[in-house]
Amino acid sequence: MHIAIAGNIGSGKTTLTKMLAHRYGWTPRFEPVDNNPYLADFYADMERWSFNLQIYFLNKRFKEVVEISKSKETIIQDRTIFEDARIFAPNLHAQGKMSDRDFENYSDLFDLMMSLVNLPDLMIYIRSTIPNLVAQIQKRGRDYEQSIRLDYLEGLNNRYEEWISGYKGNLIIIDGDRIKFGDNPADFKEVTDMIDAKLFGLFPLE
Repeated sequence: MHIAIAGNIGSGKTTLTKMLAHRYGWTPRFEPVDNNPYLADFYADMERWSFNLQIYFLNKRFKEVVEISKSKETIIQDRTIFEDARIFAPNLHAQGKMSDRDFENYSDLFDLMMSLVNLPDLMIYIRSTIPNLVAQIQKRGRDYEQSIRLDYLEGLNNRYEEWISGYKGNLIIIDGDRIKFGDNPADFKEVTDMIDAKLFGLFPLE
C-alpha cells in the first residue's frame, strides 16, 4: 500500500511519518529537505528561485511515486506530489513569485506525470491554523524557515483547504491544533484508531 501524509509547513508531517512507520512497520519516505540545493536560496529570493525549487521537488517526488508503485512494501510518504502542483506552485504564481510562462511549463509537466500515476491508497491530511504552524516552525528552529512570511503560510493554508475539499481518494483529516500526536500517547492512539478503522475495519479500502 501507499500511505501519504499531507499538510502545511510545520504541521507535523515528518513526526507523524516516523511514528506511523514505527507503529505499523511501514517503510518511510521523507521529504528531501536537508539536501535540497535550492531551499535556502528560495527563502532568500522566492521570485528568482521558485521555478527551480518546484521542478526539483516535482522531479524527486515523481521518482518516488514510480518507485512506490513498483514496491511490494507498504510505504508511508512525507508530503505528496499533489501538494507541489496543487498548492505550492499555484500559490507562488498567485503571489507573483512565479511567472506565467514558468507556471504553465510546470503545470504541463505535472499533468503529464499525473497521467502515469495513481492516487495513494490512503491520504492523511493534518489540518492546522497559522498560529500553530508558526509555533511548530519556531520550535524546530531551521534557520532558512525563520524568514517565512505569514501571508505565504496563509496562502498555502487556503489552497490546502481548497484542494482537500475536492480530494477524491480515501482520506483521513487530523486536527493538528487539537491532536498533539507527537507529545501525547492518547492523541497518537486517536490517530491510529482512525487509520485502523479505515484500513482494517468493517469497511476496508477497496
